[in-house]
Amino acid sequence: MTSSVEVTFVGPNAQTRGRTARAALSETVLQAAQAAGVDIAATCGGRGRCRSCRVKVLKGDVPPPTVQDTIQLGHEEVHEQFRLSCQTRIVSDCTVLVAPPKTEVGHQILASGRALDSAGVALDSGVEKRVIVAKAPADEHHQTSDVEEMLTALAVDVSREIPLEIMRKLPAVLRAQKGLLTVTTFNQNVIDVEAGDTSAHKYGMAFDIGTTSIVGTLLDLVTGEELASVGNVNPQATYGGDLMSRIAYAQFDEKKLTTLRVRALNAINDFIKEACEQAKVAPEHIYKIVVVGNTCMHHIFLGIDVSYVGLAPYAPVVRDPLVLAAKELPLKAAPNARVCLLPIVAGFVGADTMGAVLATRIYDSDKIRVMVDIGTNGEVVMGSKDKLMACSAPAGPALEGAQIRHGMRGAVGAIEKVQIDTDVHCQVIGNAPAIGICGSGLIDAVAKMLDAEVVNSSGLLRRRDREALPPAIRERLIDNPHGCEFMLVKATDAGKDEAVTLTQTDIRQLQLAKGAIYSGIMMLQKVMGVTDQQIEEIMLCGGFGNYINIESAVRIRLLPPLPLHKITYFGNAAHLGAQLALLSETERARTYTIAQRIEHVALATRPEFQDVFVDAITFSSPATAQASAAAGAQ
Repeated sequence: MTSSVEVTFVGPNAQTRGRTARAALSETVLQAAQAAGVDIAATCGGRGRCRSCRVKVLKGDVPPPTVQDTIQLGHEEVHEQFRLSCQTRIVSDCTVLVAPPKTEVGHQILASGRALDSAGVALDSGVEKRVIVAKAPADEHHQTSDVEEMLTALAVDVSREIPLEIMRKLPAVLRAQKGLLTVTTFNQNVIDVEAGDTSAHKYGMAFDIGTTSIVGTLLDLVTGEELASVGNVNPQATYGGDLMSRIAYAQFDEKKLTTLRVRALNAINDFIKEACEQAKVAPEHIYKIVVVGNTCMHHIFLGIDVSYVGLAPYAPVVRDPLVLAAKELPLKAAPNARVCLLPIVAGFVGADTMGAVLATRIYDSDKIRVMVDIGTNGEVVMGSKDKLMACSAPAGPALEGAQIRHGMRGAVGAIEKVQIDTDVHCQVIGNAPAIGICGSGLIDAVAKMLDAEVVNSSGLLRRRDREALPPAIRERLIDNPHGCEFMLVKATDAGKDEAVTLTQTDIRQLQLAKGAIYSGIMMLQKVMGVTDQQIEEIMLCGGFGNYINIESAVRIRLLPPLPLHKITYFGNAAHLGAQLALLSETERARTYTIAQRIEHVALATRPEFQDVFVDAITFSSPATAQASAAAGAQ
């Protein structure tokens, strides 16, 4: 009996059209696809908790459906030979149709959310360009060299440890224009030499490598001016929508770690080229790049094993700030750059948090403020200039639309706002027919469903006494074999062949996600002894945080019940902090000092955390929830 079979992948694009691979009988279709270089999105990391990796078996034996197949796809799709590729073991030679990804265009990728204000920030990027005239050695009896002549002409204190690639360039450069050349240094280390005067060209880039998206900005290091902005979805998302899924994928497997790393490096290289084309800048004139990201993204970008980051005590391999030559990584698109990574606080409170702390200036606040980065891997920092505490709040990808039956990212066709009166009214990104719902729409919908008594404070969809609801609302509550769901957009009005609904499972996923963020805030309040009244401001950071309805976020207890004017949008603070560190070595050095001050709170090790989290997942305080249940709201 053969131990391997042949799998042919077909699909709507060139990458999957007729690609054939050998696979072991014990492998899943997803594993075979990944080995063959065929992209199948696995948002939940291959755990059968979403439907993003669905495929259709066109030819060959169809394995019996698993429980996860039935739960995620439903009986009808299972009957039509659809399966979750992560759950389907290959049993014979087969042909598999890779289901086309959801039509998501025009993603809302937030670069910074606010303009970089460099007022009060010293423009001391560490990059200096000096124009000199150096004479090439001409006297055989004069014991000198090209390097010595260059250093003598510089007449400043720079390192005499000249990189090999500079020594290789120097002979031709020194003699090209009668000794006129430009020497570029970063923190007194020579990083480039060019013939002639190129001192007017000095650029850098700042990148935020997020779990969901990557954004970058090209800046003029002389003026601080933004020249180009780039960004898109993080291509690693194919291998898992959250950090733990990606860590599990690469754990103790160097080849898979390399796969994730190459995805990130290729994306950054492409973004550098795109930004340079936009601004008409030579990539060789990018001399400094600052990168921020959570601990997992930071390590993967560097090719550092993340296996133990995913295991208690979740310690990073390195916490210190780093400076590397772009060629070491390699970032081939910016050959002369030095790549700077900000420090990590601890665990999953990473370099992106340090960028956000730098941008928000929470470290210098007279009053207690809270910085909340709402995303797949959320972080909370609370305090003032006297004391700072931080924790990681792993919300998972539900707030980005993943693991929600009709969830999607913030793109054209996504429901982003909801109103409920005698009926349901949805606002859709791009004013297009709805094809799904994004995170901000999910928060808004559930908040309005709570007000309309469609869902109760414990998160249960209304099953009894529906006669009290308006007729149009009552008709939208649908009972099926899998449970109850609430129809937001009817199939006749949707941009696809089915209605856009919220299921009971969707609401539970939202509760877990928002509970992680809220419990993080509550725990820091407990540890620091801070009441709601003592909080001067909550700053919402991150790409997702900029789009949510604050009133709805408070209504579902994603955020504490503060007066709404005390909750503000800050935009992508991590990226903004990266730009500050790019323009100013003073600011970059400050991140190390601040990181030493921040006290990390490991939530799971606190004995009271379980009770806090259970409280946090409800949509109202326990007393209100009990009263609601007693009234038979469900």
